[in-house]
Amino acid sequence: MKHRFDYVLTKVPAITLGFWIIKILATTLGETGGDTVSMTWLGETTVQAGQSGLDGYLVGTGIFGLLLAVLVWAQIRARRFNPWLYWATIIASTTAGTTLADFADRSLGIGYAGGSALLLACVFAMLALWYRSEGTVSVDTVNTPKVEAFYWATITFSQTLGTALGDWMADDSGLGYIGAALVFLAALAIVVALYYWTGVSRVLLFWAAFILTRPLGATVGDFLDKPHDEGGLDFSRPLASAILAIFIVACILLIPQRPGTHPGTQRQAA
Repeated sequence: MKHRFDYVLTKVPAITLGFWIIKILATTLGETGGDTVSMTWLGETTVQAGQSGLDGYLVGTGIFGLLLAVLVWAQIRARRFNPWLYWATIIASTTAGTTLADFADRSLGIGYAGGSALLLACVFAMLALWYRSEGTVSVDTVNTPKVEAFYWATITFSQTLGTALGDWMADDSGLGYIGAALVFLAALAIVVALYYWTGVSRVLLFWAAFILTRPLGATVGDFLDKPHDEGGLDFSRPLASAILAIFIVACILLIPQRPGTHPGTQRQAA
């Protein structure tokens, strides 16, 4: 007798180079898009900040949080992988993460280091709950509503962590946006080396890379739209966001999008 597995399609993309390219673009858009709403349109970086009685970071979090909830609901309800729905949900999670992290760090006064530590604990807690429930945190198993809920909750915490961690490295450490981006690139290079030349758990390396790409996108996004005197290029936030969105759409159209797979029910065959 010999065993075979029926492979079941998941509702998330296969992890390819194209996945990581779009992921980094999406996290960068999340930074510039979140800043566009909370800082530019809602005035958190203008002289009128706070005069309306509304906190721009909190309002922005409410807007993107609602959008994220709707998209996650649609993602869970979907019967199969839809690349447009998936990447829209990723972008919503990273923009919500941007405004939420800024609200916690700046409005609540937790600070970048405190916010990073708290959010990292949340990521680990969510992964622990997921593992305790399912016995794995592999994205290859994301094909049931329960696992999808764990997946999107973990992603949202990791996207929020990325903003706080990126700001902490760029501002509090004194590295600046370019220096911080280089640190995160170096960390990602180490993850890639471990993937190709060691037997370290692929699941662990995936989540390490997933988390690290967010602060990389945050620092690059800040570098694009922050003023010259803060070390940025002072690009228009809405314009930078629009350009990034166009690149993402082009990548989704040009890079093959296919769902991941995981072994389903084991069957015996003669």
